[in-house]
Amino acid sequence: MSILDQIVFGKVSTAPDISLRYAEMGSGPLVLMVHGFPESWYSWRHQLPAIAKAGFRAVAVDVRGYGGSSAPKEVEAYSLAELAGDMASLAHSLSPDQPAIIIGHDWGAPIAWTSALLHPDRFRAVSGLSIPHSAPGPVSADILQDQFFTQKGRYFYQVDFQEVGTAEAELEADPAEVIRKFYYAISGDAPEGTWPADKKPSDGLLKGLPEPPMPLPWLDHDDVAYLAGEFSRSGFHGPLNRYRNQRRDHAMLTALDSNVIHQPSLFIGGTSDLATRLAGPDSLEKLAKLLPSLQGLHMLEGCGHWTQQERSGEVNALLVDWLAKQ
Repeated sequence: MSILDQIVFGKVSTAPDISLRYAEMGSGPLVLMVHGFPESWYSWRHQLPAIAKAGFRAVAVDVRGYGGSSAPKEVEAYSLAELAGDMASLAHSLSPDQPAIIIGHDWGAPIAWTSALLHPDRFRAVSGLSIPHSAPGPVSADILQDQFFTQKGRYFYQVDFQEVGTAEAELEADPAEVIRKFYYAISGDAPEGTWPADKKPSDGLLKGLPEPPMPLPWLDHDDVAYLAGEFSRSGFHGPLNRYRNQRRDHAMLTALDSNVIHQPSLFIGGTSDLATRLAGPDSLEKLAKLLPSLQGLHMLEGCGHWTQQERSGEVNALLVDWLAKQ
């Protein structure tokens, strides 16, 4: 039976003119799952049944800008503060009497970390996949990316995404191609060196990315078709606007008294995940100070960026074991 036949969709208003679509299974304490780029609630398709079976109300949300959720045009509508506010409002609507547990992957991880940081009354535990929690550095990440890549004549996708309209035009031309090539290039299945190292700043995301040998063990043609259909409907402007808030996010995070998250926490990553390396060579070592209640740090050997899709069984076991302790 397809996951689409097992879930129930719902929708909640979280701010003026903003509503979020979510998929849910099961009953019990609320576990809220937050996806990254370019994904949707569907990236948690393997976790929804497992977490529901473990006795929880498993909810996977379409982040603002994706799928069936509202997609405002304004860049500032996609700051971490706004998205964390969405998660807090959604958690309050679905579980008004008990704080939720929040889990995020890729951009969903910083959203989850920030939600727990800014709204500790709404979230009693937090887990991040792929992107570890970090404290802001002295300058915004986009400034460093420009210095390290663009000024040296090298391509970096997050810099490419900064100009409104350019990346939208490339990605919206064929969402299925984006899903196939981008997912494969940073997965554990791709040979080392699949992500091109010789691209110029104007080359765009897809140049040099090979067609994968579909179907992949964790991504088949139906998966690609569903995800491509979601982006054909919503477009890419909202997802790309997430990348355009780095200075706004940096200003917000540096203004806080502390970036320490005190709730029980968990981190799961992959040893072949390029995104985890982007967080810095010592990012995992710093977790103990930023997450004093860290209950587990697991690095899955050979796993690439799409943690809960590539290694669904291992991730499910780790999450269910951790959830049982909360």
